[in-house]
Amino acid sequence: MANFNKIFLMGNLTRDPQLSYLPSQTPVVEFGLAVNRRWTAKDGTKKEETCFVDCRAFGKTAETINKYMTKGKPIFVEGRLDFDSWNAQDGTKRSKHRVTVENFQFIGSPGQGQSAAAPAAQSIPEPPAGDDIPF
Repeated sequence: MANFNKIFLMGNLTRDPQLSYLPSQTPVVEFGLAVNRRWTAKDGTKKEETCFVDCRAFGKTAETINKYMTKGKPIFVEGRLDFDSWNAQDGTKRSKHRVTVENFQFIGSPGQGQSAAAPAAQSIPEPPAGDDIPF
């Protein structure tokens, strides 16, 4: 049976990224992401819910996110869903899902608080302009 583990999320950071280093000196950054969902219920009322997701990135991706992102800024991430489990200090077993970021793209314009010098690290390429699009 084939397996597939890919996740795409776009939201706002819930806290400033926290950069640390593994014993191998590989950079790792952790941050929270808030992803909103809005819809209209059958009775016409507007509904909204927010999903909070813990994210982690490694290497150059981690360094770039740490350098240019702060709490509240929007980001698009692509990655995989990981399951972490551990024993807490009180002896209870704990677990949670987390997204390991493999690619990302800054969202918004430099006028929205992003530095004009910030690169669009590992961004998704833009489609060709004009009537050259084959569909």
